[in-house]
Amino acid sequence: MLRYILLRLLQVIPVLLGTTFLIYFMVFAMPGDPIAAMFGDKQPSPAVLEAVRKQYNLDQPFIVQYLLYLKGIFIGDFGTSFSGEPVSQILARTFPVTIKLAAMAIVIELALAIVVGLFSGLRKGKAFDNINLIIGLLFLSVPIFVVAFIAQYGLGLKLGWFSPTVSSGAPLKDLLLPAIVLGVSLYATSMRLTRSSVIDTLNQDFVRTAYAKGLSRNRVVPVHVLRNSLIPTITNTATDFGTLMVGATVTEGIFNVPGVGNVLFQAILKGENSTVVSFVTVMVLIYLGVNLLVDLLYAVLDPRIRYA
Repeated sequence: MLRYILLRLLQVIPVLLGTTFLIYFMVFAMPGDPIAAMFGDKQPSPAVLEAVRKQYNLDQPFIVQYLLYLKGIFIGDFGTSFSGEPVSQILARTFPVTIKLAAMAIVIELALAIVVGLFSGLRKGKAFDNINLIIGLLFLSVPIFVVAFIAQYGLGLKLGWFSPTVSSGAPLKDLLLPAIVLGVSLYATSMRLTRSSVIDTLNQDFVRTAYAKGLSRNRVVPVHVLRNSLIPTITNTATDFGTLMVGATVTEGIFNVPGVGNVLFQAILKGENSTVVSFVTVMVLIYLGVNLLVDLLYAVLDPRIRYA
């Protein structure tokens, strides 16, 4: 187990280097002058522009800029945004908000997927199963911004059950509605995976043997069926968590969530290399950590899995 964990941790190095290099290259290759764009219509003198470029190392060749950025990472310096605020402070302010939002959405997704998927699998072909397959297909087809706008207008403005926008500080009660939107939009895939896995597990010999030994349905379903059906669901949930960390930009924008998505989108528009690459670096580390945790969780869910 320890050897497996060490090998997985070593894989982080080339993934991290490759990801940061590609992102830095794409930001560097974007057309336009980010320093000139920062001043807008009131352009300063060429000397001032050159001084600002030198401050952010934009007067250096691309490879030198990238190496200076890597050096900063190793000493804990993620650079400074064009507004003058250290990127580390922006990370400290926005990532907790997005992590809270992603965690709440994942809990909602898992709860719906496991409960609905289990009952659909146990009632294959019946009314409950057919209705939930249609509902799942509907959520897979509708874009998330449509679900977000409907939820914001109906549940937030009309019924007043939730706050339609997130206030400063992003309290949990304000994050509940965007978390529900994200969780409901993502649950359909996990639900279908759980349903398919439950149906497959019900036909396994060990389940028939458990019933033959006289075990009750209340014992067989949660211990033998559900536990062995969760691996594909857990795998998909880990992918969804990574997606939420980097792809909740639309939902954060609609509900005014002061999280990673909004800041990252603005940094891309402004061409802030250090801000974009720093955010992506932290996202990659979180994504790799979640996937490692999920891999280790496999052995808990299925004792037949062992790590060399």
